[in-house]
Amino acid sequence: MLSSSDFASASWELVVRVDHPNEEEQKDITLRVSGDLHIGGVMLKLVEQINIAQDWSDFALWWEQKHCWLLKTHWTLDKCGVQADAKLVFTPQHKMLRLRLPNMKTVRLRVSFSTVVFRAVSDICRALNIRRAEELSLLKPSGEYFKKKKKKEKNNKEPIIEDILNLEGSPTISGPSVSPGLYSKTMTPTYDPINGTPASSTMTWFSDSPLTEQNCSILAFSQPPQSPEALADMYQARSLADKAKLNAGWLDSSRSLMEQGIQEDEQLLLRFKYYTFFDLNPKYDAVRINQLYEQARWAILLEEIDCTEEEMLIFAALQYHISKLSLSTEIQDFTNDSEVDEVEAALSNLEVTLEGGKADNTLEDITDIPKLADNLRLFRPKKLILKAFKQYWFVFKDTSIAYFKNKELEQGEPVEKLNLRGCEVVPDVNVAGRKFGIKLLIPVADGMNEVYLRCDHESQYAQWMAACILASKGKTMADSSYQPEVLNILSFLKMKNRNSASQVASGLENMDLNPECFVSPRCAKKHKSKQLAACILEAHQNVAQMPLVEAKLRFIQAWQSLPEFGLTYYLVRWLSSLTRTSPLHSPA
Repeated sequence: MLSSSDFASASWELVVRVDHPNEEEQKDITLRVSGDLHIGGVMLKLVEQINIAQDWSDFALWWEQKHCWLLKTHWTLDKCGVQADAKLVFTPQHKMLRLRLPNMKTVRLRVSFSTVVFRAVSDICRALNIRRAEELSLLKPSGEYFKKKKKKEKNNKEPIIEDILNLEGSPTISGPSVSPGLYSKTMTPTYDPINGTPASSTMTWFSDSPLTEQNCSILAFSQPPQSPEALADMYQARSLADKAKLNAGWLDSSRSLMEQGIQEDEQLLLRFKYYTFFDLNPKYDAVRINQLYEQARWAILLEEIDCTEEEMLIFAALQYHISKLSLSTEIQDFTNDSEVDEVEAALSNLEVTLEGGKADNTLEDITDIPKLADNLRLFRPKKLILKAFKQYWFVFKDTSIAYFKNKELEQGEPVEKLNLRGCEVVPDVNVAGRKFGIKLLIPVADGMNEVYLRCDHESQYAQWMAACILASKGKTMADSSYQPEVLNILSFLKMKNRNSASQVASGLENMDLNPECFVSPRCAKKHKSKQLAACILEAHQNVAQMPLVEAKLRFIQAWQSLPEFGLTYYLVRWLSSLTRTSPLHSPA
């Protein structure tokens, strides 16, 4: 029975389900409210009626039908549109989530389900000692991702216990930066609470992270290589459609986890989504560099990105070298005192210039767009014609290539001018055969214009290849990434050149090398184990003296040099009279 005062105030009953973590069953609580009552007042009534002494500050109201959070506590029920038929849940905003990192290790930590995914990823990266959280995102894998693993578990009599790093005691709650002195070399020294040794710069910067107490090196060093059997049982995208289906699982960064149907203790993948990696600093990015290396390593092993057999052996040699150093007891510290910080180098250069001296002119005038001019050989494939290259004088400026019959005719009309904006650049290189070619696929009105350029030596190839890559992205050689791109190409060519005078490693090294662990399963089936081991050890001689972090960075650079690097495939639906679905790729 309702009294007349209830009708006068236009009040009604609202049923709220309380998601209490300490109780097995959820309880429904009925409140009498009115439309002018604000959300904070509803929560206050709930807590008073529950009558349990605990901290309720993390609880908020979740509207099941609308699939949204009611976080604006000053809004009234009328303004939110809440009526008597609304199904509300009073639940914690921070819940447990399992994340599989790029190194295939799973961490379990408390994450905010009410903030947008971009902010949640930022909090997760802060807990895991990873800078530049904007490069990463969360991926919800399809049902086939763990399919092979489940089959394997069925065949085993004993259940497989997954190795999980539990960070439950330290929730990822947003807050201000720990220290303003990120690039300062005069940080106050801190010490590892476990063994008392001085903490690394990474641990100093993320001093509030839960990993500080469990030793930062848990995620900063590589995991032992997987066995060939375990590698074969992992999910592998066989086609472009499979890759597109996997990428369909990326979560929307502008919505919360709860709004996208993510449940408590669900397993997601934390991956680098945007392939532009800014400011990789070994002093502060131990975990970030290692996780980036691991993502690149698994992309090679699971054939998510294509590479030649020669490149596969280079990646295998780097993996073998990194795994040996990671298992060694004499691992070098990430902090290198002799390293010159970029800011300090710029200040020193400015100081020398102001004193009237001659500074290192590393930065050219940004108003001057450089150009390349040299003799190259050109070939256009035609039917029933042998592949013959003809020499021309080439001039590369802005994002276009013009070629002339000889150098003296440079000021006149060119034979042809090629605009490389939006073209596809494919390396055509055989270092052993002294072949340095560039294949250009230039889009034209009636299809693709295929052009082959042939360079004479490594230096010429690196300069022209880097210019072509930048031009395909709409950038000129005045861009700051040109010189690093040239150096990356030169270092990659040096690794490919395995015709050095060094001898094959000793028999002791042959014993601890399982070559099938460092190459893709398809590559392992093509060659015998002894043959693979000999090739990997031969390539390893070129990187045997590299420090651990430098080897990881070299692996990342070689990964970035692959033609298909940065391409992400998606399923799109064309809206036309005949609807069809096809996989497309887009640069990240």
